[in-house]
Amino acid sequence: MYRPRPIRGAERLPRGLMQGANVAFWLLTVVSVVVGGAPVLAHAIVPSGADAAQTSDARAGAGVRLRVALGDFPGGLLPPRVLTAALERPTRARAAASPGMSPKVAIVIDDLGPDIPHSRIAIGLARAVTLSILPYADAAPALAAEAQRHGHEVLVHEPMQALSGAYAGPLALRIDLPPDEIRNRLRASLSRVPGAIGINNHMGSAFTQDEEVLVPVAEELASRHLLFFDSRTTPDTRVVEVAHASGVASAERDVFLDDVPTADGVRSQLAELEARARRQGVAIAIGHPHEVTLAAVAAWCRQAQARGYTLIPISEAIRLKTDYAARFSLAEAK
Repeated sequence: MYRPRPIRGAERLPRGLMQGANVAFWLLTVVSVVVGGAPVLAHAIVPSGADAAQTSDARAGAGVRLRVALGDFPGGLLPPRVLTAALERPTRARAAASPGMSPKVAIVIDDLGPDIPHSRIAIGLARAVTLSILPYADAAPALAAEAQRHGHEVLVHEPMQALSGAYAGPLALRIDLPPDEIRNRLRASLSRVPGAIGINNHMGSAFTQDEEVLVPVAEELASRHLLFFDSRTTPDTRVVEVAHASGVASAERDVFLDDVPTADGVRSQLAELEARARRQGVAIAIGHPHEVTLAAVAAWCRQAQARGYTLIPISEAIRLKTDYAARFSLAEAK
């Protein structure tokens, strides 16, 4: 069985050197956050002009790596592991947003592709709405191009194995596949949605809770500078942790809009999305191309600014979630 060591833990520095490194890291963190927040921390660690993919710096010959995503990386800053832990407690980062800033909301409509009429209605939504397309749909390449022409960020809605055994779709990622086959299937999906900035999982409650099979996914995304948005189909998901360990920008959704696909059900979930955004500074929702969902989202987008909310694309939401969590983690450590 494929068992990658980096997920289980890195090699350790000698005790005295580790203590010195911790002091230096926290001094750098405090100065950077006071000056300009977590993005400044990223640029303090990695010089401007560094390769935009990911930077690995082996310190003191010990093999310990600190990876930070910069530049073309759609999700922006990726914190080191000590800060990443805060993202696993998203409801605790509620005080991180700056006072007076409007709450930020991202909405992702996925399952697009098979139903072309409703997919095109989704493309007609506000540009900041992110669209996620099933790669096996015949119209996937054309819809991806059309969505990008309208200004949307586009994701690949990557099929992954569910605990229920439900069919996720052709070439779905499964836990019984070897790493090379997982990579090949992911590459095939990415080729079907040209211009995508990353992926989110379609189903995947079995796949996303297995660290070992997530590693080749994260490594492939890192090599392409793509993000991994976690649909969070299981409370035991390991997506964010594994993605960050490979230098991949990642965060998880906060709300499903249409588990109850009625007008009242979607409106209730939009209210929950607003409440999460007020508490956390930023919140992310997933909806599907149901008629009631698309109508409710269109109405909400028209009213968002007047209601005091800013609609943002998924890449910005992941960056902000990471930034807010980093600030909260630093405040908690003091």
